[in-house]
Order: sequence, then structure tokens, then C-alpha cells
Amino acid sequence: MKTLVLVPTYNERDNLPVLVADILAVPGTEVMVLDDQSPDGTGAVADALAVRYPGRVRVLHRTGQRGLGVSYLDGFRHAIASDAELVCQMDADLSHDPKYLPAMIALATGGADLVIGSRYLNGISVVNWPLRRIILSSCANFYIRTVTGLGLNDITTGYRCWRRTSLAKLPLDKIVSEGYAFLLDVTFMAADAGLRIVESPIIFVERRQGASKLSSGVLLESLVTPWKLILRHGRLRQTRTRGAR
Repeated sequence: MKTLVLVPTYNERDNLPVLVADILAVPGTEVMVLDDQSPDGTGAVADALAVRYPGRVRVLHRTGQRGLGVSYLDGFRHAIASDAELVCQMDADLSHDPKYLPAMIALATGGADLVIGSRYLNGISVVNWPLRRIILSSCANFYIRTVTGLGLNDITTGYRCWRRTSLAKLPLDKIVSEGYAFLLDVTFMAADAGLRIVESPIIFVERRQGASKLSSGVLLESLVTPWKLILRHGRLRQTRTRGAR
């Protein structure tokens, strides 16, 4: 199945060529780079990759408001209008290994509407994280599950694969969350729409180069967003999810 992989970028010029080459090694994949006006020249690197891999790499040079959520919303709209059958999301910092794409694609091909690359399906599967961050991430997922009723082990992961037709069913214009809270918002929306969500195990490796974009503001928004979703939609009574092992 034709798979379009969305990769939002901001100052990832060194990581992007490595990631794109690894993604394109997976048969049937294409890449759309969503560059957020990177001052380090990531956009130019992306353009060079589009020339190097004609027909398999395209670049969206975003203008206006910056941020993970608005970048993905722009990418989703382009993906929904494309002829791709599957739409994937990946970070550009090499923390998401493309070797897990085939398993996620297989699950989406097999009937899942959304496949989540889960760091917590088989215990804690992260590399090079300090204990403080592991505890913070684990507690955040527990907190979100408790507040929202989402029956998932890893709700905040950014490694995902959608069926394009399922993604097109979501009212994306109603999403107002930014940063990592956007991932929670769209996951809740998918569960609320009755989409079948499956988790597939991955090992997450902390970024090799550059600085993490996680900030106190992002963490605060992630804490507040579950309550915003409850006020907007109500708590989920049952989430149609299962884990893939």
C-alpha cells in the first residue's frame, strides 16, 4: 500500500538525510517534509532530497504560525487530498526508527484505523532517557488514561500510522491544541469517533543530535488538555483498542 510519511522539521538538517534514506528503504513509502521555517537551512536540505529522490520526497515550506500541531494539520490536509492509502507520522530526530514501519503498515493494512508506535506496550522501551524523564512520561500517560478513559499504554507518542480514509473522517478543524498536546487531542478524537486503535511495540531512542524541544510550557499544556477534552466531549466509556505483540 502506498504510504506517505509526514516528517515535521525545525533545525534538523543533519538528521533529515539519514532519516529519509531509511524511510525510503521501506517499499511503497514516500516522504513529505513539513519544514517550519528552520533557520539552520533544513528546508534547503529537504529540497535537495526532493531532487535526489524524485517522486518520493516532497517538501512543504510552512509559513505563519509555527508548532508541531499546526505543522501536522497542514500535513494531514495534504495527505488526505493525496492518493496515499496510509499516512504515517514520525519525528525527525532519529528517535523513531523506520525499521518499525513495516509492522505498523501491516497492522493498518489489516484493518486498524490508527496504529500507535508504543514505548510502553512491552514494559518501558526507551534508550538514553534519564530516570526523571522516564518517570515523568510514564506518569503523564497514566494521568491521561485516568482522566480521559483512553485505553492505551502510550498516548503521547508521535510515531503513528493512519488509514487515510479513517483520518479523513476526523473533524480536524476543531483541533486547537498545540505541541505534544495535539497528539492527545487527535487520539481522543479518533477514539471518540469509534476508530480502531492498535498499539505496536517500538524502542524509542533519545535524539542523537540537537536539543529536545520539550519545555515546561509543553508539559503544562499536556496536563491541562485532558480536562479540556472532557469538557468538550465527555469521558470515554470504552476505547476500541488492543495491543499488537
